Amino acid sequence: MTYQCIGRVIGSVGGRFTVYLHREEDEKAHPLMGKTVVAQARGVLRRKGELLVGDLVEVSYDDSSFSLADGEAIPSPDGTAIAVERICERKNALIRPPMANLDLLFVTLAAASPDPVLETVDKLISIAEFHGIEPVLVITKRELAPEAADAYKTLYARAGFSAFALGRDCADDLDALSAYIKENLGGRIAAFSGASGVGKSTLLNRLFPSLSLETGEISRRIERGKNTTRRVELYPLSETGEGGFLADTPGFTMLDFERFDFFDKEDLPETFREFRPYIGECRFTKCSHTKEQGCAILDAMHRGDISPSRHQSFLSLYEVLKKKTKW
Repeated sequence: MTYQCIGRVIGSVGGRFTVYLHREEDEKAHPLMGKTVVAQARGVLRRKGELLVGDLVEVSYDDSSFSLADGEAIPSPDGTAIAVERICERKNALIRPPMANLDLLFVTLAAASPDPVLETVDKLISIAEFHGIEPVLVITKRELAPEAADAYKTLYARAGFSAFALGRDCADDLDALSAYIKENLGGRIAAFSGASGVGKSTLLNRLFPSLSLETGEISRRIERGKNTTRRVELYPLSETGEGGFLADTPGFTMLDFERFDFFDKEDLPETFREFRPYIGECRFTKCSHTKEQGCAILDAMHRGDISPSRHQSFLSLYEVLKKKTKW
């Protein structure tokens, strides 16, 4: 008998893909429902880069793909007759790191040691916004600089983002962040980004104690350098996968506008969510929001409704995108 179902690609090695087969309420039951299997790609999907970790895919298999032990179906370890037939519609697809359907990006920065570079943080937020990924700000090491940590939290909360300041002296925000993840992840994909030294591994171990080994592996891969950006893996946060997936994505610390084609300068204002209420309200139709008289965004900044640091990040990104060549 042949079975068809929907799964999530959670890893790939040497042309073979690890796929978690979903438990969908409206999906017809099949023997490997809720199992993680090895699968090969059909046809054009075999081409390198065609199938991405994070993709929702249609999978087929037959009775030779599993054995029975005490009435439970055990998938073949080598993926016998298990195939990825097609890719379902993607929410987004990222170039670096190569993955699809990211839902939440936890942008991690330290209050001190190292001091954050807000333009880099804002660049990452803009890219996430453009791709329909929800940025969540996580400020670590609050105990080293509590005033700075609270200021960063306020800055991004006022811009419209969920923001948390964590430290040895601030357990409440850790509980709040845990609650946010439980409430908002639910079967979706999340990634934690941030520069080296901000405490991502420590944070991940506190949030997900059962993943202590995996986060250690993530740290070691990151330390090995540039080649780590070529591979992405998803770690299920529950045995069933219904708790969501955590992406091992070291490449999120190394995004580069000039090398990778993310978007154009005309798209930039929409990626600053606190700018959106003022877009279309400027005196000039083609306002760049950089220096024009009658610019509603500049007026909002002068009134204190938009942070000067966020507008400065906008100006820096605008200068980069202005030089981008359109082919």
